[in-house]
Amino acid sequence: MSILSCIEIKPLQAANASIIWLHGLGANGHDFEPVVQELGIPKSLAARFILPHSKEIPVTVNGGFVMPAWYDILEIGASRKINTTDLVNSVAEIHKLIRREQEKGIASERILIAGFSQGGAVAYHAALSYPEKLAGLIGLSTYFPNPEISERQHANQDIPIKIYHGTNDSMVPESLGQQAFQDLTDFGYQVEYKSYPMDHEVCLTEIEDISLFIQQALT
Repeated sequence: MSILSCIEIKPLQAANASIIWLHGLGANGHDFEPVVQELGIPKSLAARFILPHSKEIPVTVNGGFVMPAWYDILEIGASRKINTTDLVNSVAEIHKLIRREQEKGIASERILIAGFSQGGAVAYHAALSYPEKLAGLIGLSTYFPNPEISERQHANQDIPIKIYHGTNDSMVPESLGQQAFQDLTDFGYQVEYKSYPMDHEVCLTEIEDISLFIQQALT
């Protein structure tokens, strides 16, 4: 079984939790390495960070330029028009990573999924369609495209979900983050939303909030 290439940041002791963190369009797994170091996750949590690299594909809205992407984006407007087959295929790749962590001895309830921008869109679908209970879900400066295409699993109906978004986001307008919050709430999920005065990025206060959520979800 082929698995996406990943960066792994391992705890000093044997891992008993895993955090799979998906990068945004045009980036790769290295993008959030510095953020992982800034989180200050206690050593006692023994969390292993998995930072996968997406495949490189032509992206229509970028003139067909080949770049790291979880799916092709066909149009950018009030909502994103995307290649849903690409999205479904990327979700399947993340499910493989979750299963691999389970095979390494990590219980599904100790696996948390996070994603930034395009990676966050995949994270939403991957976590909510996984058939075994996960620890939590984080959406960073992202949106929830085509919420109807994934078969949501009851196992993760009560998964804790945090959405973080910049009020000045020029790439993914905050309205899309708010729409994701509304869609997920309408589906009956327990979602918390927080915004920050920033563009399409992360900030120190947000990193502190992410760290707190991870610790709560894995403690």
